[in-house]
Amino acid sequence: MENLKLPLALVAAMAAQLTAGVWWVSQQAATISSLEETVSQLGSRMALEDAVNTKRDVLDNAIAIEYVREDLEDMWVDIDGLSMNIMQINTLKQRLAVIENELKYINKDHMKIIK
Repeated sequence: MENLKLPLALVAAMAAQLTAGVWWVSQQAATISSLEETVSQLGSRMALEDAVNTKRDVLDNAIAIEYVREDLEDMWVDIDGLSMNIMQINTLKQRLAVIENELKYINKDHMKIIK
C-alpha cells in the first residue's frame, strides 16, 4: 500500500458524488421543514374552522329546537281539541244508545197493546 495511486478523476468523481449527496439531503430537509410548517398551519386553520362550524351548528340546532318546541305546543293544543271532540262524540253515542233502548221497550209495549 505504499505506492497507492488514486486517479485524480476518481477522487473528483467521489467528491462530486459526496457534494451532490449533501446537497440532495439538504434539499430534502428543507422540503420536509416546509411541509411540516404547512401541516401545522393547516392544522391550526382546521381547528379554527371546526370551532366556527361548531358554534354555527349549535346556533342552528338551538333555532331548530325552538321551532320543534313550538310545533309540539301546537300539536298538544290540537290533541286537546281532538280529545274534547272525541269525548263529545262518545257522550252523544251514549245518549243515542239510551234513546234506542227506550224506543225498543216503547215499541214492545205498544205492539202488545195494538194486537
